[in-house]
Amino acid sequence: MYIERQFRELENIEEIKVYNMNPEEIFNDVPPVKKPEKVRFSNVMKHVPSDINVFLPIDDGEDFIVERIGWNLLERLNLKLEDVEGRKLSECSPFYFDIFKDTFKDVLKNGTTKAMRIFYYQSDKIQALANIHIITDEGEIYAISDLRRAEEAGKTPEEQKREEEENKATLIEYFSQTGSYYKIHDEYTWTPGIYNIINRSKESSDSYYNIIFDLVIPEDRPLVKELLETMSPETDTYENIIRIKTPGGHIKYLDTYLYSKFDENGEEISHYGLFKDVSIDSHKHKTRPVDFMLNGFNHHSKLSLLVEPLSKRYEFSEGFYKMIEIPKNEYHHTKDVVENIMEENVKKELYQLIDGEIDELNQVFTYKVNGDEDNLKICELFIERFKYGNQDHSIGFLTDITLSRKKQQELIKSNATKNILIKEVHHRVKNNLQVLNSFLNLERRAYRDNPNRILDNMQARLSSLALLHEKTYNTEDFININLDDYMQDQDSTLHMLFGAKDINFTSDVNKDIHLSIQTITPLLLVVDELTMNAIKHAFPDPDMPDKTISKKIDLINENVCELILRDNGVGLKDPEALTNHNLGWEIINNLTRQINGRIEILDCDVGTGFRILFPTSFEHTLEEYLDEKE
Repeated sequence: MYIERQFRELENIEEIKVYNMNPEEIFNDVPPVKKPEKVRFSNVMKHVPSDINVFLPIDDGEDFIVERIGWNLLERLNLKLEDVEGRKLSECSPFYFDIFKDTFKDVLKNGTTKAMRIFYYQSDKIQALANIHIITDEGEIYAISDLRRAEEAGKTPEEQKREEEENKATLIEYFSQTGSYYKIHDEYTWTPGIYNIINRSKESSDSYYNIIFDLVIPEDRPLVKELLETMSPETDTYENIIRIKTPGGHIKYLDTYLYSKFDENGEEISHYGLFKDVSIDSHKHKTRPVDFMLNGFNHHSKLSLLVEPLSKRYEFSEGFYKMIEIPKNEYHHTKDVVENIMEENVKKELYQLIDGEIDELNQVFTYKVNGDEDNLKICELFIERFKYGNQDHSIGFLTDITLSRKKQQELIKSNATKNILIKEVHHRVKNNLQVLNSFLNLERRAYRDNPNRILDNMQARLSSLALLHEKTYNTEDFININLDDYMQDQDSTLHMLFGAKDINFTSDVNKDIHLSIQTITPLLLVVDELTMNAIKHAFPDPDMPDKTISKKIDLINENVCELILRDNGVGLKDPEALTNHNLGWEIINNLTRQINGRIEILDCDVGTGFRILFPTSFEHTLEEYLDEKE
């Protein structure tokens, strides 16, 4: 069990929330310290529906003797009056002592009346509400409590709908600065908007008199008298502006509309009153909680509240005017704004809502700002029409979702791209494994007596492909792969694999060359094959100094690349023998054809060299690109 306290400045009331109260912990069984005396008016109190609790201050108001506890509270706690009377409040109920002691002392000292409100919660649901007024009279403290229990049974669907409509109507009244009442059989029913206007809380006596007319300033009382004398079966409506002075001392101008119903004998059956605060300076007094909510909407450019959008009584927050890009003072509330909606089905549904054919609209549409098709916004609109009392009302929200929709589309596109990339990754991995498997089968037949050569070749290929996968798939870009980065990394990988052979690997690559993965995968394998052949054949003397394998890749035109790979080894004794039924040369040729390329052996004074021409893309063949060059 625990409590929360909060002071409501507007209502001048202390509000206390009690959570998970255990009735057995509220009152303790302690002996009395004073013989009970008969409480004044005790017989009268028995017939009053409210609980009247009486306490006698002792020790200069530091503690209080319980003289009487109301019957409702005794019943709730399963106690009898003799169980608590004559006891110190601090001893028999430390719980209530902590809640009331400071308020009791203040009332006793200043002779004022204090109000408190206690909510009793069980598992975050209100079980009961007590409105308490505390007064002092002839040295005693009276705590008058009006306890209201929460309904045990669930609400019927009709009750739930009625409550929802009341909540919507209350919201409308708050934002439009209106309030209304119904008078039937000489009893008034005031809506919450009235209390918002007059800046005070509801009182039990409000149903017996006109709380607005009671506040009318003396100068405008003749208008009220005129009203009372005017209403008749012949003149059943009245409209005027009256001035009131609120309990807080503010003068407010109220646009007043009254409507009465009469029976066949001319006797008034009921009448309805609507008041709208049209005070010029009403915006200067931001004292109500609802004003802070209004202020929040008014400074929101992407979300707007639409109060009564289907009538001439409309009130829109500032976001609406920012969305349609029309100043508030220039806006005219007509059906013309509907014509700027591009979707015909949404316009049709909106007209049906305006004409009362449907009660709700919830749509996303494209809006042409001021009819300009180059200035489009994506908006989400919700409007609901409902009836409260005898009046039709409507409320809605308009949200600018242009940015969020753009981000959503980008996300959809991004997800689609990622799906394509994932499929491409799987496709490339599968193809590369098939290539490696083919190489392995070929070399197992060709080099069955030299398994170490098979392992060295396969290790070099696997390293290059692992490098390709690591760099490319981390960047999620299969189209623009910077070739220089890969060649430099491949040199480092080859150096780690064959560093014991004291061979230098160098690359000179045009940094502007960017290739797709479709080209770069077989290109790396070609470089691997040529490099491994050079390692195994170009340097038969392990003590040969300055052993170097170099690569130079450049553009010979904007569509064709040239790869020159050289070594400074012993050179080829018989170039024709290399190209005639040689497994390594067959693999290199097949890989070169995969990139639509062409390979030739260079005539070198020192060592061996190869030249490969290949297109930067697969839009045309190498010959077509070279023909264009010529």
